[in-house]
Parts: sequence; structure tokens; C-alpha cells
Amino acid sequence: ARVMVIGEAPGAEEDREGRPFVGQSGQLLDRILRNIGLDRTNVWITNVLYWRPPGNRPPTTGEIAVCLPFLERQIELLAPRFILFVGAIAAKTLLERTEGVTKLRGRPFTYRTAHGTEIPCLVTFHPAYLLRQPLNKRFVWRDMLAMRARLDELGVACGAS
Repeated sequence: ARVMVIGEAPGAEEDREGRPFVGQSGQLLDRILRNIGLDRTNVWITNVLYWRPPGNRPPTTGEIAVCLPFLERQIELLAPRFILFVGAIAAKTLLERTEGVTKLRGRPFTYRTAHGTEIPCLVTFHPAYLLRQPLNKRFVWRDMLAMRARLDELGVACGAS
């Protein structure tokens, strides 16, 4: 996959099916990606946590620490040309930032792998948040246009099927 999307943790439906982003937020993510010429055939979608935290609470620092080496290795193996972080947990964890999504979104960042590979990335709101706050979809649309422009600059052809 040339593009990787990283979220926080599975929701209830994702937990049942064992796949990331299959519920309502996944359907919204699919529509968002389709609007910029991407789909699940050319995007790898995963989460920081591989299981749903009890009570759907935010992941703890300890839970993130357990999963992080696996996620970092996954990034190394997939070698994406671009990473989209959806939500604060993914962005804060992998970019080592403290700001929230509102401050991070729409700005270009670079993720550095353990071996020094630099991968351009962008932060945007999580689709689950957009389901609760639909007015913020306009910001995600701007982010996606910036992402598409960056993919074009990188020469990453990702035609949707």
C-alpha cells in the first residue's frame, strides 16, 4: 500500500469483525478516501491499538506502549509513501506531539522510522468524531485536498477502482 491510514482503536463493530474501520466511521472514511481517488485496494488501514479498550475508553499509555513496536514494524514493512493520521491518539503517538487534532490538522508533518526513513504525513479528524460533529467535515475536505496535492507531488498514483 502506498498510503497508510492510522486511527486510534477498534470500535464495537470492528472488534466483532476483527478488521479496522468497518462500522459507520469506516463507511465515512471510505467515502472520504473515494473523494480523492483512494480506496481500500490501495490504502492500508490500521489502528494504534489492535483491541477495543474496555468501555470504549481512550487507550492508556501502557496499552499504547504495548502496541507501538508492532505498529512501528508494520510501517517499516509496508513502507508507505504517505501516512494519514485520523484522530489525536495516532498523531500524538507517532509524531510525538502534545497538541490536539485541531492544532495539528492540515499541517504537513514527517514521520521518521527507526531506520531513518522519512514519510510525509498529515493529521485530520477521526471519522467517528465527524459523525458526532458533522460541521467539521469541511476541515477534513480541506485536509484531503492537501493530501491529494501532496500525493500528486510525490508521484503516488492511486486511482480508485
